[in-house]
Amino acid sequence: MKIGIIREGKMPPDKRVPFTPEQCKTIKEQYPSIELVIQPSPIRCFPDQAYSNAGISLQEDLSDCDVLFGVKEVPLDDLIPEKHYFFFSHTHKFQPYNRPLIQAIIQKEIQLTDYECLTYPNGNRVLGFGRFAGLVGAYNGLLTYGKREGLYTLKPANLCDDLRELNKELHKVKLPPIKIVLTGSGRVAKGANEILEALSIKRVNADRFLSETFEEPVYTWIDADEYVEHKEGKPFDFKHFYAHGEEYQSNFKRFTKVTDLFIAGHFWDNRSPVFFTEEDVKSAEFKIKTIADISCDIACAIPSTVRPSTIANPVYDYNPQTGEEATAYSSKDHITVMAVDNLPCELPKDASEDFGQHLLDHILPLLLVEDPDQILHKATITKKGQLNEPFQYMQDFVEGKA
Repeated sequence: MKIGIIREGKMPPDKRVPFTPEQCKTIKEQYPSIELVIQPSPIRCFPDQAYSNAGISLQEDLSDCDVLFGVKEVPLDDLIPEKHYFFFSHTHKFQPYNRPLIQAIIQKEIQLTDYECLTYPNGNRVLGFGRFAGLVGAYNGLLTYGKREGLYTLKPANLCDDLRELNKELHKVKLPPIKIVLTGSGRVAKGANEILEALSIKRVNADRFLSETFEEPVYTWIDADEYVEHKEGKPFDFKHFYAHGEEYQSNFKRFTKVTDLFIAGHFWDNRSPVFFTEEDVKSAEFKIKTIADISCDIACAIPSTVRPSTIANPVYDYNPQTGEEATAYSSKDHITVMAVDNLPCELPKDASEDFGQHLLDHILPLLLVEDPDQILHKATITKKGQLNEPFQYMQDFVEGKA
């Protein structure tokens, strides 16, 4: 088998890689029968020379490869027919902007295995960049809060060389006795929690958070059982909620009355209730003024997230009275929103090392040795010019009917 690492072509540029030079070297040592090459790139966080030094050949034309690994969506013109690709396609949730991509993949008879769909038999995801989205998202939230309130100034995460330097920047954070709410329970939320713990911010349960006043900054970390409730008052059940989100309503309004900084690290399904509405934010009781929306579900779960922001311009304001975007930090009456949708790109070296190690340890053996639980099959969206069996529910979407 010949494996190629593709050059990232999606814009804005993404510096991450599926495998670092050292990980490529390990692959060659563990699987000597595998030929591994890499497409040259001027933007990677690890330069071409680092791969050459690790004994990996540079190769522009990857058409003789059997399997191709990337990170983000591949531009349509770069897709090579009849290959097996691994990348984040962002198609299986009916993302309309990527309908042409899945159509082209099927037309070119490409086998697509999507990283996001790789799960263990228990349903847990095998890999992802979630931890680094959480780390950078929480850091950006604190940066935004400090700048909005004129308290301190942090170096942007993308200007930090690595996670170690980012953690050094945290020493500059000096918070008044504010209240921070963190939502979610997955890798994203856990990554965000690492930042809050690094600052030694006191964590309290939801009841204390809602009812007590503190003389120091505090945060509460809540999951769906705290921010939604069944419409008919039935006991909360996670499995039922994930399967029937339309039967639930938001119970988050009580947090909006006491929270200063909201770090959104949850997973949201469009059947689930929104956290709050455009009308809610107009209320004088709505206290949240800074939102780090790591989840970045546009104009739905959190209505003040009207668009994704960028690493270059990560923040904008939301005017509660008009429901429209405003210039960042332009009014104390606005909500200041950080909604970068590619946060791990701000620490590409660390994020790539973490992701590549999981890929090396947990996915390559399935591809090169055996896959008894059919993990790859269950994450393969297309094969031989059609949707693979687990994803046939996407047929109407592919045909433009949904």
